[in-house]
Amino acid sequence: MADTSTDQFDVVILGGGSGGYAAALRGAQLGQKIALVEKDKLGGTCLHRGCVPTKAMLHVGELADAPSEAKAVGLDLTLNSIDAEKVLGFKDKIVSRLYKGLQGLVKSSKVEYVEGFGRLSGPKTVSVETDGGTRELTAKNIILASGSFSKSIPGIDLGGRFLDSETALQLPEVPKNPIILGGGVIGVEFASIWKSLGAESVTIVEGLPHLVANEDESISKALERAFKKRGIAYSLGVFTEKAEQNDSGVTVTLADGKVLEGDYLLVAVGRGPNTSGLGYEDQGIEMDRGFVLANKETLETNVPGIYAVGDIVPGLQLAHRGFAQGIFAAERIAGQNPAPIVESGIERITYCEPEIGSVGLSEKQAKEQFGEEGVESYEYNLGGNGKSQILGTTGFIKLIREKDGPIIGVHMIGARTSELMGEALLMVNWEAYPEDVASLIHGHPSQHEAMGEAALALAGKPLHAHA
Repeated sequence: MADTSTDQFDVVILGGGSGGYAAALRGAQLGQKIALVEKDKLGGTCLHRGCVPTKAMLHVGELADAPSEAKAVGLDLTLNSIDAEKVLGFKDKIVSRLYKGLQGLVKSSKVEYVEGFGRLSGPKTVSVETDGGTRELTAKNIILASGSFSKSIPGIDLGGRFLDSETALQLPEVPKNPIILGGGVIGVEFASIWKSLGAESVTIVEGLPHLVANEDESISKALERAFKKRGIAYSLGVFTEKAEQNDSGVTVTLADGKVLEGDYLLVAVGRGPNTSGLGYEDQGIEMDRGFVLANKETLETNVPGIYAVGDIVPGLQLAHRGFAQGIFAAERIAGQNPAPIVESGIERITYCEPEIGSVGLSEKQAKEQFGEEGVESYEYNLGGNGKSQILGTTGFIKLIREKDGPIIGVHMIGARTSELMGEALLMVNWEAYPEDVASLIHGHPSQHEAMGEAALALAGKPLHAHA
């Protein structure tokens, strides 16, 4: 029989991804005795199989696009070949560096890192199966941060030429004509990667009426135009009837009878909460379709002393949301009174080409909240922005304000717009008025100057824009 040992902590955190390790680091800073339990690698999906490696691949795609863009400015560049093994090596090197840095942070913070499979075995206890036996970790408070997994759809079993985003990141070749099920963030980012790296054709299938359907409709339509120009095909408003694979390729039949053929199928239909078999329901925690229902004001579950953060809590599945929730939960437990996290105030970025950024309410959401006549908006076209013209990008920045009130939404699309989101984040969360932003002097020529131009126009005094 394996040995069993019992340890007492102030906080035990189940899951070492974005939300879990953020909670651990902040709790330790506040003098708490912390145990952080992880069965896989510290850093979770985002660092090892999600955000970071995907953005590394998108950077490679950006470099691969350079020769075709260079012709317009008089440079004759040639992309001779793509060494898939070296591309994967570059990605893995980035992940490895960040992983080592994170391990050092956790070690120096005096957090006790417990490697093994953990499950909630009592309202104050987490049992961990380690190589040395079972450890019973007890604590006054427990934070659940067990993350998420790639979902599929009925009838499509992942494996072989049916990929999820994690296996797609390890593919030793660039697909020639991949099919992507799902036109959300993951789907459009991989479409962008593969097209940039030389895929002959890329086709997205999306059951909703638009790509990136959670964005403002104007952004979705702009991305669709941009993808059409790039040669990325898509079928919207249609679902998949069935998918089949053999040694040489895949066949996808849509509900409207259309048949698509390709060499790989990426299933990018979202991520599900990783909560099955972890003892949550056994301890009476209220759940909904696998998600943990936590109080939006406190992140505490219905079981006192048990908190939940990150992808297992309904809402945006974003690493930076997990960071913020982990810090929030740690501060609540330590007796502080942090401000509740407002979901709409979290910035959302999609790193395809062109990039998409948004924070706050969409125009539709704003009108639902304030009424048709209670909202004003303005789209500043990047065609009037000098730096954007130098970069050769199209797109726009859209500001939405409550009538005679503050800015309540910022939405943008264009090359490198992800780097403009810092100002947008402050504008919405600090409830800035267009007149406030218009008075700030933005550098020229810069892309963020477009933010000032949009504010000038919405304040009623446009400069390089039509009223």
